[in-house]
Amino acid sequence: MSIGHLDVILIGVSLLAFGMLISLLRLFLGPTSPDRVVALDTINTLVVGMMIGLGAFYEQVILIDIAIVYAILSFVTTLFIARYISSRKEKEESQ
Repeated sequence: MSIGHLDVILIGVSLLAFGMLISLLRLFLGPTSPDRVVALDTINTLVVGMMIGLGAFYEQVILIDIAIVYAILSFVTTLFIARYISSRKEKEESQ
């Protein structure tokens, strides 16, 4: 029994899904806001990887395009959340 390249892609996507479950655990149990932000960013990165893997598996270029847009939106969202946490921390220190 040989493993084909499509099986390898599915195994990779499955491992990414497992990593997402671990990150979800950190997202819900994270003791601080930065922990939760890092977990959310990790989940977003894993979703992009899964989209690219599934796009390769199903030979659908549209999934890769969606993954690129999703990655850009994820990056911008992470920047806004980091700026919010930073400004909130500065306000707490000034008081």
